[in-house]
Amino acid sequence: MSSSTYQKILKKIVLKPKEEWLQIKTIDMHTGGEPLRVIISGFPELKGNSVLEYRRYCMNNYDHLRTSLLFEPRGHADMYGCVLVPPNDDDGDFGVLFIHNEGYSTMCGHAIIALSTLAVEMEWIKVKEGDNVIKIDAPCGRITSYVKVKNEKVTGVRFHCVPSFVVGLDRKVLVKEIGEVIYDLAYGGAFYAYVDMTKNNLDFDLTSDSYKMLISAGMDIKHAVIEQDKSILHPFEEDLSFLYGTIFIGDSLHKNVDSRNVCVFAEGEVDRCPTGSGVSGRMAIHKARNEIDYGETMAIESITDSIFIGSVFSEEDYGSYKAVIPQVEGTAYITGMHTFIIDPDDPMKNGFILR
Repeated sequence: MSSSTYQKILKKIVLKPKEEWLQIKTIDMHTGGEPLRVIISGFPELKGNSVLEYRRYCMNNYDHLRTSLLFEPRGHADMYGCVLVPPNDDDGDFGVLFIHNEGYSTMCGHAIIALSTLAVEMEWIKVKEGDNVIKIDAPCGRITSYVKVKNEKVTGVRFHCVPSFVVGLDRKVLVKEIGEVIYDLAYGGAFYAYVDMTKNNLDFDLTSDSYKMLISAGMDIKHAVIEQDKSILHPFEEDLSFLYGTIFIGDSLHKNVDSRNVCVFAEGEVDRCPTGSGVSGRMAIHKARNEIDYGETMAIESITDSIFIGSVFSEEDYGSYKAVIPQVEGTAYITGMHTFIIDPDDPMKNGFILR
């Protein structure tokens, strides 16, 4: 390459877009190692009057953009993202749709923490020292987050999840290749089967060394519970009545941390963070077992050793359930800003996954 060619490259570093290209801009973040691709412009307008209606419209009309932005070559099998939409009412700040390799989840705590951080960093709200309150409408309902700012810097986020409740404790399911598995079924914005390693004879641990075995067992348990447990029913919304994943619970590998969470969700994704909705469901489980009370906290680590702090903020009746309002605390960081090009002539424009 001649020096003159190199100089031309430097001068033409800005790509001139073609008219037929679709350009979608994103801000990428992570919460405890779990990625979040926040779509901020270029996504087609979604029709509807609520977050759940926007979600259905997106599923029916623009699902190819979900795969384009999250699958290879722009993403990977464990990529996670979100689409910003209007709130359900004037009291909300904004709404959000959560997207992943299988489709559309109903709640995502790591995304709430990341978006709340981003709202302050981008000054989408009027920022002040101390707690900044943000009201976010997710498919599961209204989430209120509190972004702590000290010396003009975000130092952490906590959020109050939707009413979270226990459907059943110490249930049993027969899983092919594993045998009988004891699990708790609970909801924290999404339904999970919680599998305590101390109650089950499983031949793997909760470290990255067992990554493939965690995916295999997690998916086998999920499918078995879906087939055999017919009580995965939300008291008010049919769209929320599905099992999102399996959460394995075990002892912490570190001092001053109460336990470890490894969540296998969607189509075999492994959460890099402790799972905000999963921690929310755990708060309901621990309250039901009298293992946590008001004013007490639990530090829960993930497969990457990142930590969320869970606690019980309040209790309320929710349909036929005695629910808790959990509080979950964590931190998030911006990792990049992107303009993705979707060329209609690209044979792989809709993405693919190799695992």
